[in-house]
Amino acid sequence: MILGMSNIVSRLTLLDYSVVAVYLIILMVIGYRASFGNKNKTDETLFLANKSLGWASIGFNMWGTNVGPSMLLAFASIGYSTGIVAVNFDWYAFVFLMLLALVFAPKYIAAKVSTMPEFMGNRYGDSTRNILAWYALIKMLISWLSLGLFAGGFLVRQILGIPMWQSVIVLVSFAGLFAFTGGLKAIAKVNVFQMLLLIGVSLTLTVLGVNKAGGLSAVFHQTPANYWNLIHPASDVKYPWYAILLGYPVSAVAFFCTDQAMVQSVLGAKNLEQGQLGVNFIGWLKILSLPLFILTGILCFILYPHLNDPALAYMTMVTNLFPPGMNGLVIVVLIAVLVGTIGSSLNSLSTVFTMDIYAEKINPNATNKDLIRVGRYTVIAGCLFAIGMALAIDSIKGLNLFDVFQSVLGFIAPPLAVVFLLTVYWKRTTRKAVNTILSAGSAFSLGTGVVYLWVLPSDKYSFWPHYLMLSFFIFVFLAASAVLISLLDKSPAVYVAEKSETETTSKPTRRVKVAWALLTIVMIALYLIFNGH
Repeated sequence: MILGMSNIVSRLTLLDYSVVAVYLIILMVIGYRASFGNKNKTDETLFLANKSLGWASIGFNMWGTNVGPSMLLAFASIGYSTGIVAVNFDWYAFVFLMLLALVFAPKYIAAKVSTMPEFMGNRYGDSTRNILAWYALIKMLISWLSLGLFAGGFLVRQILGIPMWQSVIVLVSFAGLFAFTGGLKAIAKVNVFQMLLLIGVSLTLTVLGVNKAGGLSAVFHQTPANYWNLIHPASDVKYPWYAILLGYPVSAVAFFCTDQAMVQSVLGAKNLEQGQLGVNFIGWLKILSLPLFILTGILCFILYPHLNDPALAYMTMVTNLFPPGMNGLVIVVLIAVLVGTIGSSLNSLSTVFTMDIYAEKINPNATNKDLIRVGRYTVIAGCLFAIGMALAIDSIKGLNLFDVFQSVLGFIAPPLAVVFLLTVYWKRTTRKAVNTILSAGSAFSLGTGVVYLWVLPSDKYSFWPHYLMLSFFIFVFLAASAVLISLLDKSPAVYVAEKSETETTSKPTRRVKVAWALLTIVMIALYLIFNGH
């Protein structure tokens, strides 16, 4: 008999509640020590952790920012219905993580910036910084905080049966506490603990599932052969190979190389080498998506093949395989991944608003205390906004969270990918081109997204290409427009790097080169192994 989602609450024992209580205490202790352990605090502690992060903290923190609860459920759901194809969204990422580590990070760190808008503002002036700052704030509020919090609230409501408004208030208050008190340093410390916990619990679930299915060989032979292919034919409606090959990079460049929430950990690195090794480490951690998240769905397909809804795959495995005491751990892990994502997003939001809006426009003479105070007020405002938006999203029916998140990112991404890639790779890029793409280009891209998702939805109108291809086409159009505007500009304002900046942009060390070479070899091997089945 399959135990349903609702039964997890009825199966919670005193041991489960004790596990949750112990987890919360440990989390508070780690957060408190990271927040108040150092008496000589400056504004840097809140925003960039006093540039004290080592490679392990950076890798775990970036992974914690990236792995949300919707991803846990969505990966299991896609694993149940189509096999391992969704792991492309994590494995193919190594190319763009390498781009961040070897191309973007040296420039960011040499420029000594706290935010992405500041980096672009140094190159193209205040107008560019302003546009990008507001764009970044809106993007973080909607795609990170609101969608992320909605996913977490949705989960908690499903598991514990408490109303949406209560679950989102509890979750955002918890995540906001670390961003409010200790900033990036507290969030990074907390995320290391949480991600180790996530690995432990998810691995246990996988091992229990593999044992029940009769071992790895049995798992392989009890699933359709195409379940083990990363590359699907062009005829596949959901995940054709060309859509992933061409469309995913647009989102990946914007997400990994230009997004404040992802890049902030690298900006908080002790030095460039630690930053580059940290980004390499998240590449290794992403390999775990297959055994930890996707395989859960495939195992559910073997053990419980008659689910009404593939979205229930993860919780079905949990409720049926975990003994008393372990169910509490699952609740803990789901809270952990949510606190990781929301906490990092709130910290990034407060950094961008404080550094790019408040310190630049409102109070240029702000002291360290002013910056910390405004950063904390921003965290509170972000929490309140996210609660309102999460409850609004909850009123929209029939959403597939993973696809919504990917497609929203697909329409936010093209303008960012275009301006950052051109800025780094083409010296002739002008201020007019950058500002036009960030303003008019963004309006065009997001407008297309609104038409695609709501006005003429793709499930009713068949003329639309795959959403990843649509993202790619918008990217090509905006890139061509930017080049044209730059070439036709009668009085081009282009960026000329100062001598000090070019001198401080150092070459990767031997350790960094070896780490990336090894990861590249392993990833190519994995792509060769998981194809042609």
